[in-house]
Amino acid sequence: MPDQPETNPSPQATIAALCEKLTQVSLAVAESREHGTAVTEELYQLLPVLRSLLADFQRDIANLGPDQGELEALYGISQAIGSSLDLQQVLNEVMDQIIRLTEAERAFLMLVDPESGDLEFRAARNMDRETIDSSAFEISRSIVKQVADSGEPIVTTNAQMDPRFKAKASVIGYNLRSILCVPLKVRGQVTGVIYADNRIRTALFADRDRDLLTTFASQAAIAIENARLFESVSDAKSLMDNVFASIPSGVITTDADGQITFSNRAVQQIMGLPASVKSSFPDALPTLESELHPLIDQVRTGSESVLNHEIEMALPDRGSVFLRTSLSLLKDADNETQGIAIVIDDLTEQRRLESRYQLFQRYLSPVVIERLPADPSELKLGGQRQEITSLFADIRGFTDFSQRHDPETLFEILNRYLDVGAKAVLSEEGTLDKFMGDAVVAFFNAPLPQTDHVLRAVRAALKMREAVKALHQELDPTYHLSYGAGITVGDAVVGNIGTAQRLDYTAIGPSMNMARRLQESAAPGQVLMAQSAYERAKGSIEARLLPPMQVEGIAEPIEAYELLGLK
Repeated sequence: MPDQPETNPSPQATIAALCEKLTQVSLAVAESREHGTAVTEELYQLLPVLRSLLADFQRDIANLGPDQGELEALYGISQAIGSSLDLQQVLNEVMDQIIRLTEAERAFLMLVDPESGDLEFRAARNMDRETIDSSAFEISRSIVKQVADSGEPIVTTNAQMDPRFKAKASVIGYNLRSILCVPLKVRGQVTGVIYADNRIRTALFADRDRDLLTTFASQAAIAIENARLFESVSDAKSLMDNVFASIPSGVITTDADGQITFSNRAVQQIMGLPASVKSSFPDALPTLESELHPLIDQVRTGSESVLNHEIEMALPDRGSVFLRTSLSLLKDADNETQGIAIVIDDLTEQRRLESRYQLFQRYLSPVVIERLPADPSELKLGGQRQEITSLFADIRGFTDFSQRHDPETLFEILNRYLDVGAKAVLSEEGTLDKFMGDAVVAFFNAPLPQTDHVLRAVRAALKMREAVKALHQELDPTYHLSYGAGITVGDAVVGNIGTAQRLDYTAIGPSMNMARRLQESAAPGQVLMAQSAYERAKGSIEARLLPPMQVEGIAEPIEAYELLGLK
């Protein structure tokens, strides 16, 4: 008798048995042809066996149908993992595969927000693989929450009758029946939930569907996480690109061989470097590389950053520029050196403004500059009345001196004497009003208040006299000159005078005029004080009363004191 097939054979065994029987039939037919004998009875005995094997084979093939669909779905999500890093595209692909895999009416995918920890709807599809509008997001949130919290899948064949869920408001209100819900997990952490349901059919999902979707979710979670990571990296890169593009500092990075790997927009503006240059640093910026070469070697060998190194160099399109550079090593996560980062700040305009400010300081008193408003529109003509101490100091004999020397010599000697006069005033924080030919005009107690303004003027006058004596030690005797000075205290109007195009910060009043008259009456090296000034400072100075003197512009003789020194 022919061999009988095994009970419930595997598909592989069925195929093997069928092949064996077919071989027997082929051999019997061949033998009959060779000997001319009949093999009908033998063939009749083999045919039932063949029919049984073929039926088993057909049944096995039919059983392989669902498995094939499942494998195709798993293969589809595997393709999604490898074919795209666009998050929305991956989500849509995952949802389409879920619908295909489960034959669900609807499917929803929610992801955990990394910051809040809340579940957010990210994709929803129906059986036609169309996106579901947010108004139709009618699902069992209690089931979703349970799966998210426990990390375990849930399947119910009829939620309306399931004792676990039949009392839930969403199950009743939305008439939910077949529900399948599985977690998305990455490295043991729940990152989201897949929810599929059917509001009409019961018993749509079984434990096999739950296990299959769980396996599918494991693959989907990886695809989604990769896409999310890529999206976050892309966002971070875009942010960094925008930051580097917007900062005023130039940034250059090079690899270990000196090849430029990155340069931002500021480098193009500062150095004139072409956009997206990929040449070596010496070739792209030879002048800068030449200036920085010793520092680059220092950073490479010493592994220490160089900060705020200033250089002046000439560029073809800009001329002389001032740059502040900082250099440091570029290292990866393993602390391995990958190259060098160079940060460049353009100080050219700042240096030009500083030079102008320093030049400006030579025209105005520093205290006046400090009082200037930030908004030019706030600078207005006019002044206010207040008490000040006035100091006039004039170089005696300069008119005769000027007739004996050439203009170049006059300028040189005059500047020497005016320099010691101005320094004496500024050392006492006085306001240097102006130079009037060979005279120094100053006042105290404005624009900043000074409770000891009279004494400050006295000290300035004495310093001026001592400085002239020191200057005489340096100059030829033929160039020896001396100041005569006058000091008064009283009210004056202090403020801006002139026009909107040309302003002077000055003081106008009788006390200023009196100081000038006293100065004109002073002998070389002599400092004369009005009585009002003497009364305010007499506790700190040595002075002697002079006979009443007649000064120009005043009808009656006035009393004045000669300043001798400080007590």
